[in-house]
Amino acid sequence: MFPSRDTGDRVRQAWMKQHHKLYDEAEREALLHTVDDVLRLRGRLDWWITGGKNGLPADARLRVAAYRILTSGAKADGLLWLFGGEDDAVGALLRRLEGHTLEHPDMPPAARHSVPDWIMPQLKHRFGADLDLELAAMLRAAPLDVRVNRLKTTREAAASALQAEGLRSQSTPFSPIGLRLSPQAYVNNTQAHGEGLVEPQDEGSQLAAQLVDAGGCKFVVDFCAGAGGKTLVLAAAMKNSGRLVAMDVSTIRLTQAKQRFRRAGVHNAETREIDGKWIKRHAEKAERVLVDAPCTGTGTWRRKPDAKWRLSQQDLNELVPRQAEILDRAARLVAPKGGRLVYVTCSVLVEENEDQVAAFLKRHPDFSLLPVNDVWAKTVGGACPVPGPYLSLSPGRHGTDGFFAAILLRS
Repeated sequence: MFPSRDTGDRVRQAWMKQHHKLYDEAEREALLHTVDDVLRLRGRLDWWITGGKNGLPADARLRVAAYRILTSGAKADGLLWLFGGEDDAVGALLRRLEGHTLEHPDMPPAARHSVPDWIMPQLKHRFGADLDLELAAMLRAAPLDVRVNRLKTTREAAASALQAEGLRSQSTPFSPIGLRLSPQAYVNNTQAHGEGLVEPQDEGSQLAAQLVDAGGCKFVVDFCAGAGGKTLVLAAAMKNSGRLVAMDVSTIRLTQAKQRFRRAGVHNAETREIDGKWIKRHAEKAERVLVDAPCTGTGTWRRKPDAKWRLSQQDLNELVPRQAEILDRAARLVAPKGGRLVYVTCSVLVEENEDQVAAFLKRHPDFSLLPVNDVWAKTVGGACPVPGPYLSLSPGRHGTDGFFAAILLRS
């Protein structure tokens, strides 16, 4: 199984529904943020729990107790109820943690950065001298970014609508269609969201979708559309005209996409399961094809901290050839003489990004790399924050999730 993009979100939403009568909304959100913090900091917590002569195998209860002691100075005796009362081994361990904080000079890099040991070489390769900066950013809670639906409103009007419901926001630094709220904000129960004025979407995701440059196109394909987040960006760019096809292997996600299209007032989008016969019939007809490929999701760890502990080297090894296969299939749809294939991941790993694009260009000499700067000014506006031919965003440098995009032009 590949790491799900939304497993953590689904678990949180299910928990919120199950416990909505036991706690008020603020209490539920506080509990969920504590859980997320424990998951983010699991590497450090496990180092404290398993190390030394009194070390124990780490589990969820020990992590929560250690988190309380190391972050807020809680006393061990006040936490033993988590373990059914007095436990000599647990009590000794927790008392040893009193007076300490999460950090310790003897902590090895993987524990200090709270990432699995196996992935440290890939992260060093990607970030180099910025490793500490980027991994520290991944340990901080992400803000809530929302995308403004220009089919229905403006950014200023959307901000006012959220303000009227008690949610303060500010414009995102790069995306002209984004608003940024606090990490604790929740918009899914607001009138602004219910009316389709805003949708939660990280700024990096917004930017990647805008680089498709779908405005004015007559036929656009979102090849791995999922629940349609980026499809909504494309529909707005196309001003609800032309033909927009959202494709995916999951009928469940496509059903969710249809619901989002209705809420957003999107009329030019249709959904379709990925099908070889359909691809053959529409070969070389699409002006733009977006491939938001299945990936490790390493760029989303600050908002989905559970994902990094479920990811394995085997997942990465299996994802890379799968991404290549998807790119090859999607490339068949791209029209010659100017059609574009836009490859996007929410990964920070070179193997899934630059290396994947380089391998694709070797297999497909009729495609070439179109520098992001050449498209940024038209689609996003302002100065492009990244040098070089790719869009490569990261939490430390840009304050977004980690996102990668490459624009591939067909001759």
